[in-house]
Amino acid sequence: MKTRILAALCLFLVGGVLTVAREEPKPYAPEKPAAPAQPANPAPAQPADKEEEMGVIPGVTLTRADGTFLGLEVVNGNFKLTFYDKKKKPVRADVVRATARWDAKHKQGRDFTVLNPAGDGTALVGSKFVRPPYNFIVFLVLLNEAGEAVENYQVNMMQ
Repeated sequence: MKTRILAALCLFLVGGVLTVAREEPKPYAPEKPAAPAQPANPAPAQPADKEEEMGVIPGVTLTRADGTFLGLEVVNGNFKLTFYDKKKKPVRADVVRATARWDAKHKQGRDFTVLNPAGDGTALVGSKFVRPPYNFIVFLVLLNEAGEAVENYQVNMMQ
């Protein structure tokens, strides 16, 4: 009895779906915009107030408390920490060094490296090779000249 009711219900639903009239989609015909009217005496173009464009920070971007930015990435197998201003333009590092530690995926325990100034002074670079895959959490500590911790970050590295 239940199967007959179920079969009748299915036939009723299928019949209703097949009888619904379908609307054929109409092809899209974009309207052509009217040509703008040209002024009789066009005014000379005035230079607009040009705002500086925001820069792009490679790697993982960290926002500092003062509104500036840090960029942490792995370059040539070593950590590189770059410093940026509020417009994301490179600036000189305001700390002497940094330390980074992370859980090594290929061995027991943690790896550790010290990042020291390199190049033009806008970056701190580590000396220990970081083995891929770069899928781990880095504990980053920024140090001042006295060796005191100034800032701490926990960074999820996924490169």
